[in-house]
Amino acid sequence: MKAFFDELPRELQQRLKVIGVLAVILVVMLGVMHHVLMTKITVDATSADQAASPRQVHTAQTQIKQRLQRYVNQVTADKTASVYFYNLGPKSGSHAAKSASGAFYKSGNLAVSARAHVPTISASTYKLFMAGYLFSLEKSGNFAWNTTTRDGFKRMIVNSDNDFAENELDTFGLVGINQFIQNHGGYSPTFIQGQTSITTAASLGIFLRDLANAKSPFDQTQDRQYLLTLMQQQVYRTGIPAGASAAKAGTTVQDKVGFYADTNNDAGIVTLPNGQQYVLVIMTDGHQQSGLSGFPRIATITENIQKIAYGKQTTAKVKALY
Repeated sequence: MKAFFDELPRELQQRLKVIGVLAVILVVMLGVMHHVLMTKITVDATSADQAASPRQVHTAQTQIKQRLQRYVNQVTADKTASVYFYNLGPKSGSHAAKSASGAFYKSGNLAVSARAHVPTISASTYKLFMAGYLFSLEKSGNFAWNTTTRDGFKRMIVNSDNDFAENELDTFGLVGINQFIQNHGGYSPTFIQGQTSITTAASLGIFLRDLANAKSPFDQTQDRQYLLTLMQQQVYRTGIPAGASAAKAGTTVQDKVGFYADTNNDAGIVTLPNGQQYVLVIMTDGHQQSGLSGFPRIATITENIQKIAYGKQTTAKVKALY
């Protein structure tokens, strides 16, 4: 064979040598590619085999919930604050809803509260109840929208003006709205003649959950969207909106504030850029608060709660489970 090769023209010999080298390289490359492919298949299969069990997922949820509970216990320990946090789960059609880890944040899985059932001065947060009450009266034909009621309602939510709400309370009476609040699971009586209105963080949280989930009295699409739009436009945004944005840029908040004497309250629906949503109510007093001075305190509480539940560290741990 070698003799035959030696008899070939030198140019042809060189070409055959090159072809031989290329053939060897090709064989080696095919071998490497096969090895890489088989390794990937093995790793993928191993990863699937090592996916977190339901028990491991539950353990992780419990750990996050415990961190949240410790924190809200801490910030309410001096009895000058009430906190209600309820994760709503991912918004339908959002990136979070489509993620494999979306189930981790199933509605209510991380819910915590502290002093949320302690009756507290509501300040203007009671206007959430008023909004729901007027929607229910509209259903029964006892309230109608016109230029005047639209203007008053808008100012009640956006600017927290009192005239419209107080006029409606005088018109419809306190008994009816107190019964309405009670029928929807809220603290009652919120309104007592001649006294400052009172409620609880849990009561406001229940109404916000119904608003977020389009449940009665917020089950009329047009009215519900109108209220949510106004809440996103309300002008006092140094509480929950500021804290949520500090925790994650691009987070949106639809909320209603209240301030009276040393009371500063904020109650809202928070939506993260990826579509995760939660309800948060923070009611504060004391600490020599006046005007709006307590809202930075609310912002700090909001930021820390959001970071514990949805921050980078938590997100990384959740993704590792799926």
